[in-house]
Amino acid sequence: MSTPEVLTTVAGFRAALAEAVSVREAADSGAGSGAASAAPTVALVPTMGALHDGHAALFDAARESADIVVASLFVNPLQFDDEDDYRRYPRTLQADVALLGERGVDLVFAPEVEEMYPGYPDAPLIRVTAGELGGRFEGASRPGHFDGVVTVVTKLFSIVAPPAAARLTAWFGAKDAEQLAIIRRLVLDLSLAVDVRAVRVVRDDGGPALSSRNQRLSAEDRPAALRLSAALRTLAERAAAGEQLAVAALRRELVAAGVVEPDYLEVVDPTTLRPLELSAPDGDGSDGAGDGVLDREALALVAAHVGPVRLIDTMTLRPAPGAAAAVDE
Repeated sequence: MSTPEVLTTVAGFRAALAEAVSVREAADSGAGSGAASAAPTVALVPTMGALHDGHAALFDAARESADIVVASLFVNPLQFDDEDDYRRYPRTLQADVALLGERGVDLVFAPEVEEMYPGYPDAPLIRVTAGELGGRFEGASRPGHFDGVVTVVTKLFSIVAPPAAARLTAWFGAKDAEQLAIIRRLVLDLSLAVDVRAVRVVRDDGGPALSSRNQRLSAEDRPAALRLSAALRTLAERAAAGEQLAVAALRRELVAAGVVEPDYLEVVDPTTLRPLELSAPDGDGSDGAGDGVLDREALALVAAHVGPVRLIDTMTLRPAPGAAAAVDE
């Protein structure tokens, strides 16, 4: 295990990345057989730190496919709608760097807010918008959240853009399904030279999706968090069995249990994030959208406040026949 180089300025990071690409190109050239070698691949894993096993899965996947692996550690104030939530977000730089070293990360970009947004809090004056996609579900619950996400991600893509001879991939967790769909659309709409890749959800003992916010859950809060992931698994099992999803009834069950009231529990199209209108047999008493039988692959999304923490989770739903059990993507 080696300790990755930690850079805190844009200029310093760009210089370190250029050097790493140059060294890799020289090594490839020296080991080549005369044929032109492939351009080095740079993998970026954007994070806000407080790293856990879910992040480790991202770094492992990036390390397997790329020549140079880069991590960013930056708690982005633009995507918080609550100053106290931003202030309380865990910051564990020393432990994070140790984990990154174990995962074979080469470079770490860990800027201060003023380095990312010169003149903050009056900056940035120019921002990116997530548009219509950014106003659904998580975006509706946290106005401006996804504008902050796409602004910082666009800036990170620009900062980490390797020399012309290299290629850039960016790795994200499938847990943040809305974020992943929006970033993929960002790359498409702005013609960004980035290959966006995703890694399946990593769960805590088969329950809640791992999250940096989970560190703030108490033992008393954990049963409520387990109910959220259990609701998603119920939907996946119903979909695989060809049964009605009955999303509205499941939502009411969560509320009636008195443990957690979800901000949303919906079944949506993976690309558009629009709730699915599913057909149901006549006279079945279903509650409408999302309550029929699934006829295509979909995403189940849930979010709720559990104790002091706002948790989000997702699970892929696959229709019968063909899927015998819940499968995370």
